[in-house]
Amino acid sequence: MTSETPFSSSCNKPQYSLLKLAEILQGELRGAAELVITGIGTLQNADGKQASFLANSAYQKHLKTTKAGVVLLKAQQAEQYTGNAIVLDNPYEGYARLTQLFTSVPSCQPGIHPQAYVHPSATVAKSAQVDAFAVVEAGAEIGEHTVISSHCYIGRDSIIGDGCRLYPNVTLYHGVVLGRQVTLHSSCVIGGDGFGFAPEKGRWIKIAQLGGVIIGDRTEIGANTNIDRGALDNTEIGCDVIIDSQVQIAHNVKIGQGTAIAGCVGIAGSATIGCYCLIGGASNIAGHLSICDGVTLTMTTNVTGDIKEPGHYSSGTGMTDTRTWRKNAVRFNQLDCLVKRVNKIEKSLSPAATKSKNLK
Repeated sequence: MTSETPFSSSCNKPQYSLLKLAEILQGELRGAAELVITGIGTLQNADGKQASFLANSAYQKHLKTTKAGVVLLKAQQAEQYTGNAIVLDNPYEGYARLTQLFTSVPSCQPGIHPQAYVHPSATVAKSAQVDAFAVVEAGAEIGEHTVISSHCYIGRDSIIGDGCRLYPNVTLYHGVVLGRQVTLHSSCVIGGDGFGFAPEKGRWIKIAQLGGVIIGDRTEIGANTNIDRGALDNTEIGCDVIIDSQVQIAHNVKIGQGTAIAGCVGIAGSATIGCYCLIGGASNIAGHLSICDGVTLTMTTNVTGDIKEPGHYSSGTGMTDTRTWRKNAVRFNQLDCLVKRVNKIEKSLSPAATKSKNLK
């Protein structure tokens, strides 16, 4: 056994020498190359067989007392540290890559469980895994090394690319397309009908949803998130998008690559969100509007119109005690009256005042 390759203990626990970790992370090793690392821990709790990292200056104080076998650090931080270190430009990115080495998620085990149902006209790659009680309908295609967990439903003519993982109870309706290395967490529903109805004499006439859903490569979608199929055209989610749990994405929404959406966000139909946007939790985006690339919405932001310039946007008010909040809520409802009074006062002061910009 050499330090150049990882090896497994009797319980198949992954282990890596510091030299190997530095090679994988493409960092500069400062310390004992042969030391073996078997896991990851926080600066406060890691032991001599675990790696840790420092990305937030609030945890700088723990660097002096940590017992970690190695710490991922920036060059300036490493100068002040006497223990083993791997120097990186971005320790947090290094930490993310490190977690992938020690993940407990099992690898794909090729084969179709005898208690799964696969329609004769469906195509399942030989290297794919289909677990018990999964259903794969007519015309569906499952790519190489893809995992379909128990109780997943793959609708007819849906296409799932290589290296995808669907956790238990995921539902894909008909005509859904997943790219490569897409991850769908439990109970998310992709391709359900959009909320389309036409009013007619006191009742609702359903509009058949004729489009599909297309999800790009390496996108990850959290548990209990719903993405509706398009009414005519497809709903489209770009590559490298990350979507948290309990998000609602309505029909014909388009989301650009690299965008991140936190939990409990609601996006109404036909909204277009650009690339590399950050959407804070519990934000709401109205339908039929556009948000340009590079926009950040802080949590609970309500977007009711187009955003045409990159930047940070917020709405709502911060927390305060209930008594103060109630007073301010009353005052907010008085703003229109107050603006009219101020405009009237300005006009009465002098002729010059009439040229000033009115409050809106």
